[in-house]
Amino acid sequence: MDISKTIALLKNEEGFTENVGMVLIHNGVVRAWSRKDRSSVAAVEVTPDYDRIEKIRKRFEQKPGIFKIIVQANEGLLKPGDDLLFIIVSGDIRENVKPVLSDILDAIKKEAVFKKELS
Repeated sequence: MDISKTIALLKNEEGFTENVGMVLIHNGVVRAWSRKDRSSVAAVEVTPDYDRIEKIRKRFEQKPGIFKIIVQANEGLLKPGDDLLFIIVSGDIRENVKPVLSDILDAIKKEAVFKKELS
């Protein structure tokens, strides 16, 4: 995902200027070490459940103050440094936008993106 291009397109959507005061972005990348024990990771096999991601995205987009949420989950064999997950949350004020980014990230990682680390 080209973050700058995606945000530019988002800013051109009808209602953006009337409803958005904050845009937050998560750009998850593959680490070279395991979260469990910090052992080396050469690659990660990633399998997103795109239908589940879309259901989660729609659910969180209904939260108060949220204008639009964009999610892109990459799949396949990814190496350290590769982009894994992008989430863009746009909305009115930080008190509404910040918790939604955190909560949608946790939901997607727990329910819809499956990873197998390879050493």
